[in-house]
Amino acid sequence: MARKRRFTTFSLSFLDIMSCGFGAVALIFLIIKHDVDNQTKVENQDLMSEVNLLQEDIEDGEEGLVRARNTLSALDQRLAEADGLATRISKEIETARAKRAELIDNQEDDSIAALEQKVRNLRAERDELEKQNQDRGNEVRQYVGQGNRQYLTGMKFGGSHILILLDSSASMLDERIVNVIRRRNMPDAAKRTAAKWQRAMSTVDWLTTQLPPKSQYQIYTFNTGVQSVLKGTENSWLNVSDGAQLEQGILNLRKVVPEDGTSLERVFQAVSQLSPRPDNIYLITDGLPTQGLSKPRGNTISGPERVKLFNKAVELLPNGIPVNVILAPMEGDPMAAAAFWQLAQVTQGSFISPSKDWP
Repeated sequence: MARKRRFTTFSLSFLDIMSCGFGAVALIFLIIKHDVDNQTKVENQDLMSEVNLLQEDIEDGEEGLVRARNTLSALDQRLAEADGLATRISKEIETARAKRAELIDNQEDDSIAALEQKVRNLRAERDELEKQNQDRGNEVRQYVGQGNRQYLTGMKFGGSHILILLDSSASMLDERIVNVIRRRNMPDAAKRTAAKWQRAMSTVDWLTTQLPPKSQYQIYTFNTGVQSVLKGTENSWLNVSDGAQLEQGILNLRKVVPEDGTSLERVFQAVSQLSPRPDNIYLITDGLPTQGLSKPRGNTISGPERVKLFNKAVELLPNGIPVNVILAPMEGDPMAAAAFWQLAQVTQGSFISPSKDWP
């Protein structure tokens, strides 16, 4: 009979199995240990990289901090300098204010003294002007000739109603007939600048400076008609005391253009229509009239005919009115001076034939 075999724990096969098991365990341990070391190395490398980056950031931050501290130090220094400058400027401002206040006080004293001196000067000028006005007869307007000359005419200035008559016919353009014809065809602006006409207007301007302040006046220009230098005031008297109105009349006179013939009858007729009648007439003309109340039949007129027209016009002049004649020179009218001189004598007026530079 066959004998049964028994199984023992420590048989060869069992030992082999155990050896294999331990070998497997050792192999697994070795494998696992290697992976752990590799993983630790990788993790350590990553950490070192992060540490290096942080170290760089720290270094950069430290450099920025150094720059910031340097900047702060510079700002502190500039602030200290600004504080010092502000202190110095404040002191300078206070010094300037003190000087300004001192100057103002001195200027006020000087200004008061200067004003007082000006008042004294003005009072002296006022007294001088009052004295001059008394010497001139209290003129409302002034007229100064060339070289500041004073003119002695022998004319009597006075009266409460004074009438100035200015011949504005074409003959007032020049002293010679040929030049009158030539200028008559010129533009109005050229006519106004004629030397003879300018002298006639200046004569009126001068006469207005001699008018008594409390009197009344009227200024007529006449050729074939009669017009007042202040339109709308015909047949009425104006106050000499109204200096602005008188000045405007002279300005209007400067715009008059000499033209047409001369009708002495019309202007003397206008004189008779004034109420009250004038007590002084100043007649500025250059010759005898060339027509009466109506136009002449022909284009020419002789000397004797002009004398007849003059005598007819004088008949229209109211009695008792002095006529002061200022006769300008004119070629071809030799009887004019005698006729107007006789008129001045009969009316107890005055007669002058002025020079070229009068007034």
